[in-house]
Amino acid sequence: MAHPLPGPLAHLEPLLGHYGYWAVGGVILVEDFGLPVPGETVLIAAGVYAGAGRLNIAAVALTAFAAAVAGDNIGYLIGRYGGRALVHRWGRYVLLTPERFARAEAFYTRHGGKIVTVARFVDGLRQVNGIAAGTTGMPWWRFLAFNALGAALWVGLWATLAYLAGDHITEIYAVVSRYQRYVLIGLGVLVAALIVRHLLRRRRARERERQARPGP
Repeated sequence: MAHPLPGPLAHLEPLLGHYGYWAVGGVILVEDFGLPVPGETVLIAAGVYAGAGRLNIAAVALTAFAAAVAGDNIGYLIGRYGGRALVHRWGRYVLLTPERFARAEAFYTRHGGKIVTVARFVDGLRQVNGIAAGTTGMPWWRFLAFNALGAALWVGLWATLAYLAGDHITEIYAVVSRYQRYVLIGLGVLVAALIVRHLLRRRRARERERQARPGP
């Protein structure tokens, strides 16, 4: 049978043809704790394969979801138990002082859920998502919940599109990738807005404390 993978996905034919679900799970797993491998591309190719009857789409989705959650949790453990020491030892060379790192921890603990979910859809952020959450001290249960939500949405989107679109998936992916920069810009604006709001609240709180103090 001729392979069903169109254009840029065709090079994945030997990998998926030989290893099937193991390829899907393995590549997504290692991508999600920081290694530069094409996890999203493999997921899309597996969806096309399933649409052609070569794999089962439910098994592809479940494998990808489990691998995504497991990979990010490995990244979280790396960040939680190794990242903090690296920041405190080398952070000063990039102007990341312990005080700034403490503020970053507080910010990620408060707003990190939104970032964890959205980062799943952004190449580059997806690979460091778990490490960043662990390094900044985000509670594990909170990370797990938002990470699982992001993984479910990410797998559901690409597996379904690839399964239904078949040969047209490369054109769809090109359009989505073109607008990825706007997702990054939007995420940056969101983070900046949250930081500004946090600083303004701290400033108002200090002002109220100053006004509440008895005069000399």
